[in-house]
Amino acid sequence: MVGNLGEEDQTQKAKEIQKEQQTEAETTNHPKSVRKEMKQLQHFRHPEHPLVFNEDRIYGKICWGCGEPILGPSYSCKECDGFHHHKSCAELPLGLLHHPLHPLHPLILIYEGIDHLEPEGEKSNCEVCKEVRWQYCYFCYRCNFKLHIKCGSLAPTTEATKVHHHPLTPYWKWMTFTCDLCGKEDKGMPYVCTSCGFGIHTRCANFPSRLKVVRHNHPLNLIHSLELHQSNSQLCQLCFLKVDTNYGLYYCSRCDFVAHLDCAMSRGNMEDINLLELKEEESVESKAMLKNVDSKLDQSVDSEICKVIKTTVGEDGTETATEIKYFSHEHDLKLTDEVPNNKICDGCVRAILTPSFYSCVKSNCRFFLHISCTKLPKIKQHPLHQHPLTLTFRNNRVLCDVCIQSFNGLGYECDKCYFLLDVQCSLTSNTLTHACHKHPLYLSISNYAQKCSICDSEGYRVFRCTTCEFVLNFKCATLPQTAWNNQHEHPFTLCYAPEDDSNEYYCDICEEERDPKRWFYYCADCSFPAHSECILGYSPNMK
Repeated sequence: MVGNLGEEDQTQKAKEIQKEQQTEAETTNHPKSVRKEMKQLQHFRHPEHPLVFNEDRIYGKICWGCGEPILGPSYSCKECDGFHHHKSCAELPLGLLHHPLHPLHPLILIYEGIDHLEPEGEKSNCEVCKEVRWQYCYFCYRCNFKLHIKCGSLAPTTEATKVHHHPLTPYWKWMTFTCDLCGKEDKGMPYVCTSCGFGIHTRCANFPSRLKVVRHNHPLNLIHSLELHQSNSQLCQLCFLKVDTNYGLYYCSRCDFVAHLDCAMSRGNMEDINLLELKEEESVESKAMLKNVDSKLDQSVDSEICKVIKTTVGEDGTETATEIKYFSHEHDLKLTDEVPNNKICDGCVRAILTPSFYSCVKSNCRFFLHISCTKLPKIKQHPLHQHPLTLTFRNNRVLCDVCIQSFNGLGYECDKCYFLLDVQCSLTSNTLTHACHKHPLYLSISNYAQKCSICDSEGYRVFRCTTCEFVLNFKCATLPQTAWNNQHEHPFTLCYAPEDDSNEYYCDICEEERDPKRWFYYCADCSFPAHSECILGYSPNMK
């Protein structure tokens, strides 16, 4: 077994690997496993087929080596349509001799997720980041010493001209320091300037000088301090929390748009596009094109979604569709003017409260749709996701990636990455005006969980008030204002404060005590309060 190699055998194996690589690549401090011009290689992680080099830049794929998005040239298996790798990760040397952090013994490249490669009972973390990340790492079987490829493969020097005017050199010692770019205190091995003592994280030294985020039309540039740009911005426009203007940020000078480094780099905010060749003109044009497409879809019924069969013309000349064929239902739907009684829309799974709605022409088929649901656009570009979303209909239970609730009926799906969005979340935008709060709320997407002020649950996508510390998650933000319950003859209204000052609050359905800080539903006709779960159930977006 590999884990039982003796020190001499291990050293000899590493030397043989290194010698073979040196005959195929130019002599460097870290020799590569293939020649630069080779179009394919045999990789230890996927021995069944060769990995083929792709010169074209691909986007939206995750590297099997480091677990990060691929935004450039890559290797992948054409037979399996997978095993995507960054070019640099695929060409890593299979062995290292005399690494600065472990010079006594050779290090062998392994995949961290394969447990049997490490000695039994001696599972170890990376010596630099102190974590297990399920990625490629260099390992010494004699000492159980481990280095992730990014932690152990620091370049001898790096030119980070956007953040510092001198070359930066890795300091090969574990230490506590404050990064001069992001301002965060951390433990690790910094890049330092030997001339002036400037020091930054390894990951900060590799931040792109320019990138594009979903919620802004122009590219953002990496700057070291906002003070030099005479900006009035004090809030990150992605998470809507304060920025420290003395440290690095991503910034658009044309719009005075500022973002935290981590927020701009997060997978939920950064677009999968070519960062090196991005042109502002192309960005503006593409955004305008998508905006025009969306506006056209929003203005009329999409014939692929809803086909009009019969119409009537009113006295004022307004044409109304009285019978339609909807893409998700096998029968035709007719316009109904009856007063609804506890009917639920099969599209958005919300109560139908207005007299005009669509119902199935078959009397024994209880399929209903709001008029507004028949007018939903087929394609939608939403600030919650970087790719266009397509309207779909689900009979089965699926999970919304934003509110983390099960739903069926209508929803939006990404064809590229299977991102799912229920209808209620799709109707939100960058700004939310909600009856529960006097100030406007702004869409906040961050790398850390934020706690909802109503239900105390945590999420990475929330609405945040910039005036106070109020936070509202999507589960609470999308609760229906009016709801029906089969056990009650009147509709219920969502309430945000206790109905009286008695200090004793109970649910009239389950007869359990209610938390006065939590929202509830109330029937004013009967003075009948109830938990939201008792009215809607624990899956309010399921029919």
